[in-house]
Amino acid sequence: MSRTVLITGATGTVSTALMNALEGADVKLRTLVRDESKAKGLREQGTEAYVGDLDDPGSLPPAFEDVHDVWLLTPNGPRAPENNMNAVWAARQAGVERIVRLSVVGAAHDAPNRSGRLHALSDQEIERSGMRWTILRPHWFMQNLLNEAADITATGTFSLNMDSARLGMIDVRDIAETAARVLLDDPDRHHGHTYTLTGPRSLTFDQVAHHLAAALDRPVTYLPSSDDAKRKTLLGYGVPKWIVDMLEEYAQAYASGWGDFTTDTVADLLGRPPRDIADFARGHAETFTP
Repeated sequence: MSRTVLITGATGTVSTALMNALEGADVKLRTLVRDESKAKGLREQGTEAYVGDLDDPGSLPPAFEDVHDVWLLTPNGPRAPENNMNAVWAARQAGVERIVRLSVVGAAHDAPNRSGRLHALSDQEIERSGMRWTILRPHWFMQNLLNEAADITATGTFSLNMDSARLGMIDVRDIAETAARVLLDDPDRHHGHTYTLTGPRSLTFDQVAHHLAAALDRPVTYLPSSDDAKRKTLLGYGVPKWIVDMLEEYAQAYASGWGDFTTDTVADLLGRPPRDIADFARGHAETFTP
């Protein structure tokens, strides 16, 4: 009998990639979104969609009923542990067997960023939930570079406040395919495991610019910026101050060398190496092209 998998954060980058990775698999997909318009769009694509908000525990029970596995993704914000708690409670009440949770790289009670510390609280709750569980902690997403597409297209440059940081950055598709592998395997196989997911090598943003330039066949240059300059830009785009503060904490940690590492986990779980930055650049070249 097919297992029913509930996908939270269903319209987000990772969850969308996960649904693509699960396409054609012997599972019944169910999605949870916050507003009816997004649910309608998913239903039109043939996906079972429920409207509910992780801020509102009373809205969750219908989506969790008869679910075997939950892909749990909570939005970044100060209420993230509360959102996780509400989902875990709904899952427990519904008799869910397994939670596969998307955490963050370096989640720990002494992480140098508020996101890592908040995720550590939720990870610990999952570990003590009484259900089978697996936690995924992915490194910096290569897809974050898509936020720089407008500048790269217009000027051939992009600016980040990470100085000469090296990061074991990962393609979101590899996160999704790893999550799909976990969800499709026997629930006991990955129970109790926390997997840190990275790309194949640690890269500077000068190296990223080099690979983007090769894919686009034109110069691309990385221009390090100050924290203040990046803060002003993000606030100007309307990014909430809490998120801006969180991103600055990550940038400072990465600039100090905190993200300079890789793991073999993706290769071990998928039986192939993770995608390289060159693969990402070629695959997204149109996004960076005028």
